[in-house]
Amino acid sequence: MQERKDQSIEELENFEELAAQHTAAPGDLPTLNGIDIYGKSLPLNGVVGGDHIIYLDFKQRYDLDARIEKAARKGRTEVVDNLIRCKAKAGIALADVSGHRVTDALLALMLHQSFLLGAIYELDFNGHITTRLFENLNTRFYKSSSVSKFITLIYGEIGEDGKFEFISAAHPVPVVFSREFDRIMDISESLLTTFPPIGTMPSSDDIDRRTSETVLGFKEKYEVNEISLMGSGDIMLLYSDGFSELSDGTSEYFPEFLEAKLREVKDLSAQGIFEAVLQDLLSFSAPSDDISFIVIKRN
Repeated sequence: MQERKDQSIEELENFEELAAQHTAAPGDLPTLNGIDIYGKSLPLNGVVGGDHIIYLDFKQRYDLDARIEKAARKGRTEVVDNLIRCKAKAGIALADVSGHRVTDALLALMLHQSFLLGAIYELDFNGHITTRLFENLNTRFYKSSSVSKFITLIYGEIGEDGKFEFISAAHPVPVVFSREFDRIMDISESLLTTFPPIGTMPSSDDIDRRTSETVLGFKEKYEVNEISLMGSGDIMLLYSDGFSELSDGTSEYFPEFLEAKLREVKDLSAQGIFEAVLQDLLSFSAPSDDISFIVIKRN
């Protein structure tokens, strides 16, 4: 019995090590002219959990020039144009798997590898990432996991012009703090189309939809939302529900206390803002869920 217990502990430690290897590192942070980015995940158990961040600095992760040359030789001008635009933007994915146990990180790892593999195909065939990648991810997870285990996801691309284009699968809405107005701005719901969590409903335009059995029906095609950081010093936060639902039992940290802290630290770098907000929210209350957030600041 003890031998089996020791083996289980070793297997869990091995899993934690594998999961930690897929955690976003400081060197993965995108570098863009005029845009400062910093963020992390804080697992509730201190090791790994269900939150997961993936950064895509296109010019750093991929050989865009080689792809541009190859597409040009084949006369694929649209692909060339898309790849050139990728040089001035970066992708950010923030996923939240239902549950916050160590083993919930398995779905996050599956998403990590599937997403990055799909991104390569997207760049090679389209010159940029399209919603088709997320349709395929959604259908694949629907067919490989139970409805009770799902993933909320936001994936967006921030450009050097401050434009943030994104899709949301039941993920919390980004927050934009305006330096000019010194407050969190209201964003019209008409600008924020969201969809069911990844893996709960198959995609309506899936060519294999007749092979899918679904209780909840089919999901409509993903649509892209857009938010702009219009002014210098504007700040945007992407976050998981562990961040937005943090409570001390009588009040919630989000958005009132967050806004007050952003007003106080708005002149800091993205990393400085992140660290100040993190310290503030941990002082406010002990977390009861994984917490992740990413600060994007226009300089």
